[in-house]
Amino acid sequence: MAPIRSETGADGHSPDGRGRAGVARPVLPVPEAEGTEVDDTEAMAQAITIAERVRRRTPPNPWVGCVLVRDGQVVGEGATFPPGGAHAEAAALTAAGDQARGATAYVTLEPCAHQGRTRPCATALIDAGVTRVVVALEDPDPQVRGRGLDTLRAAGLTVNIGAGADAARRSLAPYLHHRRTGRAFVVAKLAVSVDGRTAARDGTAQWITGPAARHDAHEGRADSQAVVVGAGTAITDQPSLTVRDVANPGPHPPLRVVLDARGRVDATGPLFDPALAPTLVVTTDAAPPDRVDAWQAAGTKVDVVNAAPGGVDLTETLTSLGGHGVLQALVEGGATLHGALWAAGLVDRLVVYVGATLLGADAHPALVWPGPPTISDAPHLTLTAVTALGDDVRLTYDRDDEAT
Repeated sequence: MAPIRSETGADGHSPDGRGRAGVARPVLPVPEAEGTEVDDTEAMAQAITIAERVRRRTPPNPWVGCVLVRDGQVVGEGATFPPGGAHAEAAALTAAGDQARGATAYVTLEPCAHQGRTRPCATALIDAGVTRVVVALEDPDPQVRGRGLDTLRAAGLTVNIGAGADAARRSLAPYLHHRRTGRAFVVAKLAVSVDGRTAARDGTAQWITGPAARHDAHEGRADSQAVVVGAGTAITDQPSLTVRDVANPGPHPPLRVVLDARGRVDATGPLFDPALAPTLVVTTDAAPPDRVDAWQAAGTKVDVVNAAPGGVDLTETLTSLGGHGVLQALVEGGATLHGALWAAGLVDRLVVYVGATLLGADAHPALVWPGPPTISDAPHLTLTAVTALGDDVRLTYDRDDEAT
């Protein structure tokens, strides 16, 4: 069997080579003899690989991959272009040309059947003469849900669902969560010592992890559409929250989000420099009007949500971010915000960088929250990836309900 190795897909995008969140990046072995069959799971794995290459370019649309196979050979492949551009199916059909007739299409997400800025993908597959379509997941978007599959079946195509579903679901988790709930998918990022502390007794935290882990954290920012901190972190650290030293950062910097219920954060410093990246402050009616005016004068967007004990209403905040087109929100701190998100059950994925150091019992904890009353009530997580980064390690967990 000869492997298909594509450094640049039919959509013209290059892979970022990361394979984050435990998403496998296998290569599809294609039989050389005509008439032999390609395993559906292997073909779908290749489609997921292609989709992962463009995940930073497509939001708020999903990153989708499509592979066309005829007589045991890959005749076309493609991934979704940025919003307004071709969808994965159209890109693959363009690459295949006339060879698409009689082919099987492997698509990571249900083809759309509605007319938007592009032609319906289900119609394009039908008109190209594709005879079978294998879909990993049904699209939960109300405009698509089931309609694409029905359109294909009504035209006489064979439709199979579920090949590679687990890997596709993990890859597309932010999009699926957003379309089902309207909220941004929360990735909680922690950098801790081996004994689970985020800062030394005097509050110093630079650096718990080494250069490789810190670079990897910037890759995580590039995978997200928003980076979120609380008012305390904004005041203490004066962060820029930008993506730095990443080879393929995507077309737009992530939105920098500050949760500040009482208007504590001055509209100064790198976080409020619009030349670096856009900034959104989520606040409540408790913020002084002059502080809100200062934020807006600095070019910052301001969203006002309801107050909750200790800060802003987090569910409303995540819904607001979802309305801004944020599929994945990377939460970088601090311990109070992380604890509030866990207490509210709003963390969907946990990324923990464990630095090769020990800080002791008097150091700062990773989470400030009461925690479960008993071990049987503790949230259970599914480990999806373990990555060594120099002397440090990155652990990626999904909440059980998100992973399954």
